Amino acid sequence: MKKNNMKRYWFWLLPLVAALSGCTSSKKVFYAPDQVVPAEKSLVWKISGNGLKKPSYLYGTIHLIPKSDFELPGGARTALDNVRRVTFEIDMKEMTNFKTQIGLMTKAFMPGGKTLKDLLPAGDYTFVKEKMSEKGLIGNFLERLKPMFLSTMLSSDESSGTTLTSKMTSVEMELYRMSRYRKLESAGLETVAYQMGIFDSIPYEAQAKMLVETLRSAEGGNDSNDELSQMLELYRNQDIAAMQSLIGDAKFGVEGYEDILLKNRNHNWIPVMGRLMRETPTLFAVGAGHLGGESGVVALLRKEGYRVDAF
Repeated sequence: MKKNNMKRYWFWLLPLVAALSGCTSSKKVFYAPDQVVPAEKSLVWKISGNGLKKPSYLYGTIHLIPKSDFELPGGARTALDNVRRVTFEIDMKEMTNFKTQIGLMTKAFMPGGKTLKDLLPAGDYTFVKEKMSEKGLIGNFLERLKPMFLSTMLSSDESSGTTLTSKMTSVEMELYRMSRYRKLESAGLETVAYQMGIFDSIPYEAQAKMLVETLRSAEGGNDSNDELSQMLELYRNQDIAAMQSLIGDAKFGVEGYEDILLKNRNHNWIPVMGRLMRETPTLFAVGAGHLGGESGVVALLRKEGYRVDAF
């Protein structure tokens, strides 16, 4: 082939190669068995392939964090610049809607007249009552709330932007504010009604224990073994594998309920994520404890044929 013809050949071939390489990115990605479970330490992940025209993103959040420690990772900021929707575990727009909250109240109470006092030792009961008083949650009827529902009320306050104390915040709420400022769509991977169903799947005694542990952890302190301190340290290190393991620790009160709180929900989220990603580029913001491990969201997406890279 003559030199000039060779030039013409490459001139036409290179665009074709570029087009083909662009097409391959939409195909299913197959990971080796030892590469499915993520070994990388990262809170932000880029999702591509498997039919996606444009990438979506995954961001591991933490529900309680000192305001002084909160800083949105650069990858998450880049993701916000490249998506049209932010999807949380539950649509934050729904969670902050007063009418929705009123409608759920009737489903929030324990049946049979059971109260918080029936579930806790005297010392723990007094401690929780003090925290309720600090938040302005005064009234005997509130003691009939399912403990996990009460925990949600104690850990969030849209009106003041605080969580438990003025020194704490919620990554989800901070991210939701940013998404509203950018006029991005908001969505949820599951409904409030579904989470209410989870409340009924775990014995109220176990829920009460989780409530006390959460409140005591949020007080912080100098104890290096404090659960919140451990979780925050792992979060700062972006160690999603260790976070996933720590959540199942007995001292967190969720031992034996990992399937209900983590694994089952992770599996349920994957087809929802697939549908939402095909509609429009989306940033998914879920608890970082949902990301790592064999049944974590990253591994499940990889098994489904998506390319998931630390970002």
